[in-house]
Amino acid sequence: MKRIILTGGGTAGHVTPNIALIPRLKEEGYDIHYIGSYTGIEKKLIEDLKIPYHGIASGKLRRYISLKNLSDPFRVIKGYGEASRLIKSLKPDVVFSKGGFVAVPVVVAAKNHKVPAIIHESDMTPGLANKICIPAAVKVCCNFPEAMNHLPEGKAILTGTPIREELFHGDPLEALKFTKLQAGKPTILVIGGSTGSVRVNEAVRGCLDELLKDYQIIHLCGKDKLDSSYNDREGYVQYEYIKKELSSMLALADLVISRAGANAICEIQALAKPNILIPLGLDASRGDQILNAESFEKQGFSYVLKEENLTRESLLAAVDQVYNNRAEYKKAMEASPMTDSIEKIISLINKACK
Repeated sequence: MKRIILTGGGTAGHVTPNIALIPRLKEEGYDIHYIGSYTGIEKKLIEDLKIPYHGIASGKLRRYISLKNLSDPFRVIKGYGEASRLIKSLKPDVVFSKGGFVAVPVVVAAKNHKVPAIIHESDMTPGLANKICIPAAVKVCCNFPEAMNHLPEGKAILTGTPIREELFHGDPLEALKFTKLQAGKPTILVIGGSTGSVRVNEAVRGCLDELLKDYQIIHLCGKDKLDSSYNDREGYVQYEYIKKELSSMLALADLVISRAGANAICEIQALAKPNILIPLGLDASRGDQILNAESFEKQGFSYVLKEENLTRESLLAAVDQVYNNRAEYKKAMEASPMTDSIEKIISLINKACK
């Protein structure tokens, strides 16, 4: 039996594309193992799928000054040792990495044990973790045509992001039953990412009175970011994080407000959901979400509202603009050539095994 190790973690965006590959990998006859951090979000997501999960130490390599910069290199070294022992024990035929710092020791250990590793870069330019992994990888998958300019020639392959099959089978009636919202009223789904966004949450709640006149809102606000003072607002429901019901909520949504993480926006595009993207600003990121959002705006997929321009008035105007022109946004997304991502990646994995 062929064996594959999947790795990636830290945020849901570093896990869900791996999850999307699992059904096809099983069809191809792979014995699947997953390496992630001891306690990251990936642990529960993978264990729920009954995939053997192996935790290793993980440290973040930061570009900014932090006391953790003193201790985290030792965690990375420990993680490499643990990953190396796992690879030696499991003897995989191939490794596939979706990124995040937990993946770095796994990919490097794979190369040192002569196991081919394929990595996936979601953003326009590679993050620090993938920059470290690229020399150890045999192929680098990417989402955006522009990303090919930032990756080694001969290694880079334009594949798009694997999309979980269940996202295409959501039932709006199930979402109405779960949320207790009403049928027939336009629905906005707000997604701040797996950890949520204080800025997005504040902006949405700040204009709730105006929004609820014409729309109803499902708000995925992130861990520990629920606000009980809004619990009894008719037409507004909030959840920290949704897994099973997300596909049905997306099916119900007429408009999505989201951060601009690459995997999230690729899922929105695949479902052709009119959307407003609020990318994470330069004060809190390296600017990858801004580049992702600009690419989608250029292709006619999205309306982009930069964080520094996010106000009550600008958000209300954006919602009305996108909703009133939703047919044009849907048409642009449905015409996108980025399809068959899973099959492209499975083909690369099979070739690497041989």
